[in-house]
Amino acid sequence: MKNKYIKGIILSGLIALIGLPSCQVMNPYKSPEIDSENLFRNENPGDTTTIANIPWRDFFSDPYLQSYIGEALSNNFDMLIAQERIKQAEAYLGQARAAYFPELALSAQVNQTRLSSADPLTGTPKERNNLAYHTESYSLGLVASWELDIWGKLNRQSRSRYAQMLNSYAGKNLIQTSLISSMANTYYSLIALDEQLRVTKEMISLMEESLITTQALKDGGMTTGAAVEQTRATLASTKASVPDLESNIRQLENAICTMLGRKPEAVVRTSMAEQSVPLKLAHGIPAQMLARRPDVNQAELEFRSAFELTNAAQASFYPSINLTSGIIGYSTTNGLSNFFKPENLFASIAGGLTQPIFARKQLITQYKAAKSNQQIALLTFQQTVLSAGQEVSDILYTYESSLKKNYDREVQVESLIKAVYYTQELQKAGEANYLEVLTAQQGLLQAQLSQVSDKLEQLQATSNLYRALGGGIE
Repeated sequence: MKNKYIKGIILSGLIALIGLPSCQVMNPYKSPEIDSENLFRNENPGDTTTIANIPWRDFFSDPYLQSYIGEALSNNFDMLIAQERIKQAEAYLGQARAAYFPELALSAQVNQTRLSSADPLTGTPKERNNLAYHTESYSLGLVASWELDIWGKLNRQSRSRYAQMLNSYAGKNLIQTSLISSMANTYYSLIALDEQLRVTKEMISLMEESLITTQALKDGGMTTGAAVEQTRATLASTKASVPDLESNIRQLENAICTMLGRKPEAVVRTSMAEQSVPLKLAHGIPAQMLARRPDVNQAELEFRSAFELTNAAQASFYPSINLTSGIIGYSTTNGLSNFFKPENLFASIAGGLTQPIFARKQLITQYKAAKSNQQIALLTFQQTVLSAGQEVSDILYTYESSLKKNYDREVQVESLIKAVYYTQELQKAGEANYLEVLTAQQGLLQAQLSQVSDKLEQLQATSNLYRALGGGIE
């Protein structure tokens, strides 16, 4: 009889589990609609070719930069932290999914009862043979507690955790794209400083020659001491910029080492002359960018998580059915010698239905807060989309504008190189004064430094656009 009773309990539970899920309130998630038309300013491209589809090893051709990016993706502490956060999110998802199953525990109890042999009213002793003053009972079994997910509250909470887990992956992708771009930009800045240092030292050599020439002209009575001192001061000013450049170079080397997870040391690199700037960057259509960008994905996943939690909060208003105590095992009061006999097998189950009526506005408050969080997440998503479009538009314009300067900058540098040469020759012939020479030299130096800055701007624009379009995710 007891075996039939236990089977009946289990069968009833299975029938309930099969039938109850149909009561869940179904409100499937839908991605927010996005109006991506004209998201890139003055751009409505139809070509779906985009540099974001190029693997980073192919997009960045410098062998040293390739090596540093690969090392950073393996050793950078932000990447390692992101990987640990993914593990945390996966663990929380497993915990949320485990809520579907009952909590099981092994319970063992021993109860002893001892009664006084004296009459509690008169204090007169009673015969021991007429009083059972000592009893013992033993029980061993499995204890279960279970909340049946009738309205899908646990399901929604699990879906929210799933969205958060996906968010952690998107967060890792965001760190990866940012790290690739940061490494490239820092590397480009480093070789740009190398080039500026080289240009500055070349100009220092020219100025030293001019100082010698000016001193000789003074000795020959063809110029004044003021010309010599002015030339010497300009030379000293130019030399004074060298320590700043060297300090900046050292700091960028240290920054690269930090991104690599290394201790500060020298960084091997190529030169600015070996870098090539593409004349055109394919950026595809806005929908591609939105699908690839990790921050946009994160924003949508935050909205998805908030959406599921809102449904979970709504499900809290409905009745909940709980298996508050389910026990199956053995129990006896006849000692342990015959404990595991079939006649000592027992089972009990206690369940309850709870319908919230007055919860001091906790459920209403939780639902309103969840709805508000959902709306905040939606607005944040929309804001992220607009910011992504702005970023791509800004980078494209910066890149295109910088390319337009190349021709004029080249003409400026070539003309100033000739001006420096001519004024120096004229100075030697006594037909030009020192101010003309200094003006030409300073103009050339600034033009060459600006030319290096232009190329750096273009290289960094390519790196920034690659990141802004969602490139670098494998």
